Amino acid sequence: MAESGATAWHQRALAEITRWPWLQRLNDQASAAVDPVYDRFRANPAVEILHGGRWLGHSLHPALSDLPIGFWSATVLLDMAGQDVPANGARLDPSSTLSAAGIAAAAATAATGLADWSVSDNEDRRVGLFHGLLNGAGTLLQGVSLAARLSGHRRTGRALGAASLTVTVAAAYVGGHLVQGRALMVNRVAANTGPQRWVKAVAEDDLAEGAITGVEVEGRQVLLHRRDGEVHAIDDVCSHAGALLHRGEVEGCTVVCPLHYSVFDLRDGRIVRGPAHHPQPVLPARVRNGWIEVRGSAPPARSRRSSS
Repeated sequence: MAESGATAWHQRALAEITRWPWLQRLNDQASAAVDPVYDRFRANPAVEILHGGRWLGHSLHPALSDLPIGFWSATVLLDMAGQDVPANGARLDPSSTLSAAGIAAAAATAATGLADWSVSDNEDRRVGLFHGLLNGAGTLLQGVSLAARLSGHRRTGRALGAASLTVTVAAAYVGGHLVQGRALMVNRVAANTGPQRWVKAVAEDDLAEGAITGVEVEGRQVLLHRRDGEVHAIDDVCSHAGALLHRGEVEGCTVVCPLHYSVFDLRDGRIVRGPAHHPQPVLPARVRNGWIEVRGSAPPARSRRSSS
């Protein structure tokens, strides 16, 4: 029992953090300021690029977050090795150069993080805000450290640089919890494969031309759509955040996710507009004996023993 409590400390700690009244108030205020701006520009390609979207295949923010951590870790190592002294005539020493590069990288990381935070919800959003506040504090400390180095106060710069890296690593831990513990920004349908046989989904007459409907087939949520007499089937669970797509609006041959407004093509599951990073899996569909039937992955091939 004691071991279980020790291994669950991080979940309890972060759950307690999300209940802090000041964090909830700040989250509400930040949401009220950011959400209208994001809603206005969500269709802008630049916003989708900030997410990473269909072009990258996953969020851009985690990849960029490695840069300031790497630069500032190297800064601390150079400080420990005594390599924070500028060469003759140089304004920046090696440690200061890496510190400044990390600050520049942190600005790009913050922009992508803000974009991802805008499409999070509830507890995830509060944890994400805490993650951002820690990163902001780490960047501020690094900026003061750089200023101290440039003014000749190398000992102060070293101490502030080490403090900045400590806070930034703590922020990275919280970010890891969002992905690993909260499954934020992961493909929600990556493991969906069944059913492995043709299964009746809905009566043919119950799916009108141009309509969509959501059905559950052997535990899998499936969205059905009829267009020009052809039936299409994709996963009904949005790959981005798990909303049911059949509750969204149909626009031609596309469906708009009701949660974060990603747009998917109903014929092949491709992403028409983010913030989703992963397309919707497509299921084979057919009409047979008055029923629309669907199937997931093909049955696994039977192994054949060699006759030798």
